[in-house]
Amino acid sequence: MNDPNRPVTGYPAAGAPPPNPNGYGGAAQQQPPIGTGYPYAAPPPGSAVYYQNNPYYQPNHYDAQRNTLLRRVIGMAIACMVIAGTFVFILWLIFRPRIPEFRVDSLSVSNLNLTNSLISGKWDLRFTVRNPNKKMTLYYDDVAAAVFYDDVSLSDTTVPPFFQEKRAETARQASFATAGAYVNNRAFDQMNKERSQKGAIGFNVRIVARVRFRSGAWRARRRFIRVYCKDLSVGVGSNNSSGTLLGGARQCRVGL
Repeated sequence: MNDPNRPVTGYPAAGAPPPNPNGYGGAAQQQPPIGTGYPYAAPPPGSAVYYQNNPYYQPNHYDAQRNTLLRRVIGMAIACMVIAGTFVFILWLIFRPRIPEFRVDSLSVSNLNLTNSLISGKWDLRFTVRNPNKKMTLYYDDVAAAVFYDDVSLSDTTVPPFFQEKRAETARQASFATAGAYVNNRAFDQMNKERSQKGAIGFNVRIVARVRFRSGAWRARRRFIRVYCKDLSVGVGSNNSSGTLLGGARQCRVGL
């Protein structure tokens, strides 16, 4: 027979301490002090990352419209630039514009006087301009010319505007004069040295003009061209005050 004083299985014996709900069993074991351990199986809250979705958040409708409008404006600007570039390229293929050609035919100096870093004299220049274009006429506006020694300006003047037909050549002339203009010592000594040793002085001529290209009703925008005619040797010895260009006509360098 079963002993009526025997404890029922599944229940703690009389007088036994209740089990620890944190997993520590018996009275001999004590709960760990607070702060020395974390009794849960999950990581502590401080190491967790929480994400919160706000169901009430809605994107700004006006921001989306503004971004769409900005993308359309940028796209239209790029398309316009591509179309304009293509149109200009096609016109260039049709007309093939070329810059004019310049040639110095003659350069003479008279009444040249070099004394005490001062220079006086008169220069007469004749030059020819050629239009190499087959389909375009040229208009020359605001033509300015200057005579230099090395990089020192001696005198300048202007040339009347003129017009050129296709494949035409036009002769023009310019006169320069200076009286008692100061030049630095280096340029003054170099001119006297060339004059005494070579019997000639090398001058430079620069021409700047605003040119319009035109073909029928089509007109291109105006362009500034710069002409540089270098080392134009004028035969004037130490005992002479006049001289002319040596070596014949000279081609000039032209650029935009």
